[in-house]
Amino acid sequence: MSGQISSGRLAARLGRAAALSMVAGTVGGAALLAGEAIAARSRRYAQPELGLALRATIGRPGAQPLRLVLLGDSSALGVGVERLADTIGGQLAHLLAEGPTGRQVHLSSVGVSGSRSADLATQVARALLGERPDVALILIGANDATGLRRPAEAAAYLGSAVRRLREARVEVVVGTCPDLGAVRAIAPPLRQVVGWSGRRIAYAQTVATLEAGGTVVDLATEAGPVFRADAGTLCHDSFHPSADGYRVWAHALLPAVAAAAAVTARH
Repeated sequence: MSGQISSGRLAARLGRAAALSMVAGTVGGAALLAGEAIAARSRRYAQPELGLALRATIGRPGAQPLRLVLLGDSSALGVGVERLADTIGGQLAHLLAEGPTGRQVHLSSVGVSGSRSADLATQVARALLGERPDVALILIGANDATGLRRPAEAAAYLGSAVRRLREARVEVVVGTCPDLGAVRAIAPPLRQVVGWSGRRIAYAQTVATLEAGGTVVDLATEAGPVFRADAGTLCHDSFHPSADGYRVWAHALLPAVAAAAAVTARH
């Protein structure tokens, strides 16, 4: 009919309009994500405290001290807190020393802030220098996730590190990539993207660690809900854990680390 649009032409116009809307939404979404990424990178984040000892002895002397070494990124150093007792290593060492076995803990860390899984090879070499550790705790993955690294590639580096430590007769516990969807330093929707990336990294880490003979603790599942509910689990930069956050992690990791320590006590 004259002056009217046929159903075919109307459908075509609606299709073009929908396509243009999708393109505009995609472009706008990409611009928003890019802006949030720039804002996240420009934030002032907590830095490693040079006064924190990378080596410490915790607990009363005993017949068989436990040598515990931490590898990984800023979390292995305790970035975000100012006292050794508040770091993840310090809190775990105190829990182990005060536990049923009451073993003295020789604590050390070879972690480097900003590390990705590809950096673990150097850290393993440092961890195996001198007296062999009994238990190695690896905390890695957050920087792989925020950099949107391929999960399979990151997990392969982790698996190689776990395998080398196990071949050296070291018990290995891996705390997988934490719940990055809980951090307040990154605004939505980028926070959701990074959280999704973290979940993919964590899954790949789990498979690689188990295949290499290590033990896995899913930090996102075990501690993520607490971090989402309580902003106090993050330090002043809203990205790294606070003393309370490291305490939540320490209690999540304790059963696996204590079990690994028990294995070394029998040898």
